Amino acid sequence: MRKNEVVSVDSLTKNQTILSIFLIGVMFFIFGFISWVNSILIPYFKIACELTSFQSYLVAFAFYIAYFFMSVPASFILKRFGFKMGMMFGFWAMAAGAFIFIPAAMSRTYEIFLLGLFTIGIGLAILQTAANPYITILGPKERAAQRISIMGICNKFAGIVSPLVFAAVILRPTDTDLFAQLDTMTDIERGAALDELIRRVITPYACLGTFLAVLGFLIYKSPLPEIDTEHESAEVASANSDKTSIFHFPHLILGALAIFLHVGTQVIAIDTIIGYANSMGLTLMEAKAFPSYTLACTIIGYWIGILTIPKFISQVNALRICTVLGTLFTLGIIYSSGQVAFLGHTVDISIWFVVLLGLANSLVWAGIWPLAIDGLGRFTKLGSSIMIMGLCGNAIMPLFYGHFEDAYSSRLAYWVLIPCYLYLVFYAVKGHKLRKWA
Repeated sequence: MRKNEVVSVDSLTKNQTILSIFLIGVMFFIFGFISWVNSILIPYFKIACELTSFQSYLVAFAFYIAYFFMSVPASFILKRFGFKMGMMFGFWAMAAGAFIFIPAAMSRTYEIFLLGLFTIGIGLAILQTAANPYITILGPKERAAQRISIMGICNKFAGIVSPLVFAAVILRPTDTDLFAQLDTMTDIERGAALDELIRRVITPYACLGTFLAVLGFLIYKSPLPEIDTEHESAEVASANSDKTSIFHFPHLILGALAIFLHVGTQVIAIDTIIGYANSMGLTLMEAKAFPSYTLACTIIGYWIGILTIPKFISQVNALRICTVLGTLFTLGIIYSSGQVAFLGHTVDISIWFVVLLGLANSLVWAGIWPLAIDGLGRFTKLGSSIMIMGLCGNAIMPLFYGHFEDAYSSRLAYWVLIPCYLYLVFYAVKGHKLRKWA
């Protein structure tokens, strides 16, 4: 195979397929490592930049709103330049965002940090738009769900590691005393302490930017094949020939909304749990482990799906179970109380229901995606872009949580999840079956 030659999936050898899946798995690990570090960046910026809860959740907003703006343009970039060069551009955009952290830290300017996060999000949007089709078509269709689950494990395992690595690099054992003393310092002393705190991100993000820039070039030079996704069979091309708009598929539009709400519930469960632990009196040094617990539950859910679907349970029934569990676990957060000692923490039992949301969320994406794009025919690619746009739910939903946290409390703010899960139950039961607008 010549360099950058476009090939069909059927022409790949077994070794080429395995190598390609491995490289995409590495990419999903990187996606997760960079994405889920937001769970520690939010409380970190809240302290260092002296923010309200609402302002601190602009971290997630700036990062994920890029998916809304870039998902459709990314498909044109990939079509024009090819998958490998497009992914190189994505890595370089992420590198640029990491380098923006340097002037942001030097001036302790939150808005510049948000620009850096938005730029990283642009790069990730390009990469996600490329990687999801890749892993879907690399290998037998009947095992696509298994491959997606494996990629999910790579992503979430990185999410377990990244907050702990970031905390180990940035935070120090003496920071607990520092945070307690900030309110008693003079303005000059507090400013100097916070400047020192925020500038700790310079070295790791400079290294990250360099790594991403080099990785982008290596991906372009890698043996990853250029897959032909433009040509469809006559049967697929003629499907839905009477449809003139993507909006003629209600199950897709409702599915995109379901993705929007699902990713919002997922990021709330992970990115708010440190703040919720802080509200119970835990220090940041102790609370930093809780996002990893939530992601560990998600990985457990992935393994359950790999082992049981479709042999023991159908994909749609797994979706229904997960959405109902999400509703019940949210009610557990709001209404349960009482101190428990578990995994070395003595906290209110309600926080463990937040952790369990990781289990409830695990199989929702894999359940919604095939239902939403089913039967789209020639509209499949555009439908996939619409679904990727739904990832901006990661940007919007945490702001609602932050608003209600400021207005009421960390616990009561979890009420925002109830309508989300109820809608997901509706889609799992009925919404995905609708083929005409009533």
